Amino acid sequence: MSYMSEDCIFETGGGAERYGTRFDGCAAVKRRFVEVWTDLPDISFENASHFVDGNRGCSEWTIVATRADGTKLEVDGCDLFTFRDGKIHVKNSLMKNRQ
Repeated sequence: MSYMSEDCIFETGGGAERYGTRFDGCAAVKRRFVEVWTDLPDISFENASHFVDGNRGCSEWTIVATRADGTKLEVDGCDLFTFRDGKIHVKNSLMKNRQ
């Protein structure tokens, strides 16, 4: 969390709103990250590629994990970042919708 601003915003890859689900502030974002690592303890991000241009950045990846019910998760996605004062201010996650 030291890489994120105190008033950071995390927009997840899924949720009822057009932007997914939004978590505001360092404490709320940290809680969500802990939930993800707890729900998917073997999560890994593979095939990673990253770039930064000015105050924007992108991280492309494939999530590979096992859900609590034993089903496997494998999905491509990316995080779009907005930086402010050398820290991540917005982390906007986007993922392919597998059906």
